This record gives sequence, structure tokens and C-alpha cells, in this order.
Amino acid sequence: MTALPPEFLARPIAHRGYHDAPSGRIENSPSAFASAIEAGYGIELDVQLSRDGVAMAFHDDHLARLTGEDGPVRGRDATALQRITLSGGSDTIPTLADVLTQVGGAVPLLIELKDQHGEMGETDGALERATVAALSGYDGPVALMSFNPNMVSWLAELRPDIPRGLVTCAWHRSSAPSIPVDIRARLAGIPDFDRIGASFISHDARDLNNPRVEQIKAQGHAVLCWTIRSAEQERAAREIADNITFEGYAA
Repeated sequence: MTALPPEFLARPIAHRGYHDAPSGRIENSPSAFASAIEAGYGIELDVQLSRDGVAMAFHDDHLARLTGEDGPVRGRDATALQRITLSGGSDTIPTLADVLTQVGGAVPLLIELKDQHGEMGETDGALERATVAALSGYDGPVALMSFNPNMVSWLAELRPDIPRGLVTCAWHRSSAPSIPVDIRARLAGIPDFDRIGASFISHDARDLNNPRVEQIKAQGHAVLCWTIRSAEQERAAREIADNITFEGYAA
């Protein structure tokens, strides 16, 4: 287990960067990352895999919501994805390597690897390897996490020195209808935390009173939470969580 550095608890973490769509700062964009750095916030971002095995800073597994294009992210090579403009702004989709160059250690980076197969099952390790490859030589504060514990297991093998954690929630059907009920029931108990050598969780703020969250915190591990959208929600979350991931206001 590699402990989460104190930098991740010292300042709020901007969800997908400090984005503001009306101002043209789209989530997971260079503009959103630049705004987070300027404001002194940590950055949470997501990575998906390109067809040619490059980690891309993008949340969805399909392009439609955030671009004028259609189809899966994994259906295009990195160079093609880098030419796609994010809707509502002038930024294009960056690679994780682009983001690392931009941030350059200025603020902590909390990187979420998105599940690649849809059911939180075993993975082929491709996104995990691509993420670790991009991070080679990067010496700024960084931590890796995923909803899928199998992906975090890969990270434990590939880069055991990088802090790793689980993104967690109550796993209600309404929030994850495509995940089989048996898998949701299992994941809700966060049973893999010790097995994968996690040092933190990032938990759904609506479920922070969960006894398992309390137990993990009592064991001395960090509890982050998502996604806070107001000062009122922040005050409530901080009664339990060690730090917040936020959007839509100045935390």
C-alpha cells in the first residue's frame, strides 16, 4: 500500500478540471485544467483508451455527448481523437501525456481509469499499461483510481509506487443499470480494498454515512468524495470526508 500524499488533502479537487461550459471551458479540456491550476485546485480527470493504445483525457466511452462526432473513443487512433474539437469550446481532446506536460507537477492529479468492458470484470490491462506509460518520468503528485478493482490490481503490479484507490458508491440500480446485480451487491461492500493495496477511496457524497466508509476511515485511510456542487454540500461532506471533488462553484 502506497499512502496518498498530503497534497491530495490540502486543496479541493476540481472534477474533470475547473470547467464551465458557458465560458467554453469544457470538462477534461486544457482550458479547464489551466483554470484549475490558476485557482490552485487539484485536478481530477478521466482516461479512456484510443484504438492504438494511447491514454486519452476523456470521460465517456463514446464521443457523442462531448463532441460533434459519433462512435466509441476506442474506435479511433490518438491522432484522430486529438483533432476532434470539444463541443462548446475551441479545445480538442488531449492525451494524458499532453495533460501531464501542461500540469507539470503544479497541482495534484487524481486520474480515474474508466472501465473498458462494461461490467466491472477482468480487463486486458491495455488502459492500465497506457496510463502507466504516459506517467513514466512524471514526478508531480499523482494518484490513480477506478471503479473497477480489477483495473486497480493491474496498477498495483505495474506501478506499485503510485498511490491507488477505488471509486466507490452504494451501487444502486438507478446509477449503474448495466452492471449485473450480483456484481453491484459485491462492490457495494468495497471488499477488494485491502487485496489491491488501496490507500484511499473516492466515495459518492450521497452515501458518506455508509458504515464501510466509516470503517475505512477508522483504519487510517483517506476518504475523498464526489461530486460536490455547492458550499452547503461541501460543509456536510467535510464532516466525514477528508477532501472533496467539486464542480459548478468555487470550493
